[in-house]
Amino acid sequence: MTGLQFTRRRALGLFAAMPLAGLAGRGHAAGGPVKIGLVLTMSGPFASSGQIMANAAKLYLETEGKALLGDLPVELVIRDDAGPNPDVAKRLVQELVTRDGIQYLGGFQWTPNANAIAPLLNKAKVPCVLFNASGANTTQLSPWYVRTAFTHWQVNQSLGAWASGARGFRRAYLLTTDFAPGHDAEESFTRGFTANGGEIITSVKMPIQSPNFVPFLLAAKEKKPDVIFAFHPGGVQASAFMRAYQEADVRGAGIQLIGPGDLTSEEELPNIGSAALGVITAGQYSMAGDRPANRAFVEAWKKAYTFTPVRPNYMAVGAYDGMHLICSAIAATKGQADAPAAIEAMKTFRADSPRGPISIDPQTRDIIQNIYIREVREENGELANVEMETIPNVKDPWKIEHPL
Repeated sequence: MTGLQFTRRRALGLFAAMPLAGLAGRGHAAGGPVKIGLVLTMSGPFASSGQIMANAAKLYLETEGKALLGDLPVELVIRDDAGPNPDVAKRLVQELVTRDGIQYLGGFQWTPNANAIAPLLNKAKVPCVLFNASGANTTQLSPWYVRTAFTHWQVNQSLGAWASGARGFRRAYLLTTDFAPGHDAEESFTRGFTANGGEIITSVKMPIQSPNFVPFLLAAKEKKPDVIFAFHPGGVQASAFMRAYQEADVRGAGIQLIGPGDLTSEEELPNIGSAALGVITAGQYSMAGDRPANRAFVEAWKKAYTFTPVRPNYMAVGAYDGMHLICSAIAATKGQADAPAAIEAMKTFRADSPRGPISIDPQTRDIIQNIYIREVREENGELANVEMETIPNVKDPWKIEHPL
């Protein structure tokens, strides 16, 4: 194993840190490396998503991070939460803070896990960057959260407004997974869609674990909506959902399928195949985005990870930019264990990301970013989420109505 070949075994073992005594002496100020703890799902049915984020974090450190940090040493400490397990997440964070002496936290695929650790952050005062957890209220639970992912209000309210406004759909049927992000997706799409006169004819919640999607799609098809809006956790469920979509022949009934980027995530498009053609999604990133920073990112990814066919997706960019944010704070504080100064530095963060221009909203510590309306098309012999329209500089609309 050479270069950036970052396997699950290496993620769980190679970067494990030696235990330290309590909180005193954390960070470079004590003479050791600045330790960054990442809590990701590295096993179970959603392990591919955790691996993508681990790969992206490592890629940033090995490329752009070296120039930003200079001779400041950094060490990753990666822990596996095995999925949406709040109790496990709390235990891992407790160990990372008290035993491993980490100075920054990052990762967190799952909103329930991220929400559960908020009291620990408030006690330990450790900056935590959310690479993927998308619950709108999460950053309000602790002043130590900063988000480089997205919220479903950002993505889906924008999509709903576009669908009933620019596209002119009138009747929508909603299928959303029954957990916190799914509830956000349902409510936010509804807000955007009905604002332009659209009607939600039915809204159905699906189980999070291994659902059979065919009955849900057949029931939706019977209602003859103009559009079906669907949300699920992505990863392997994307392929399962699209197989069900094809089996139910939703496209043959003249019904447009739309949703957030999880529906047609880059890493699953080769597995989904032609069933994805014509599906419209909203998201903050596409591998096909024609931007200099994105072309450089994709080239670096392909060069680093030749051992795997997995392609970078929105989770990869959330982790890549999240590591950029953490490294910027480390550089601003010269590696010292000064959490308040680190958070203040993060609030001023701006970057030319692979997804376009991004910044951190200093009031909410959420990301401000473009939202793209994309359609799955075939380009150069491959399926791609082709960006059709750009909604620029979107803040989280939920926090506009629910300020602290």
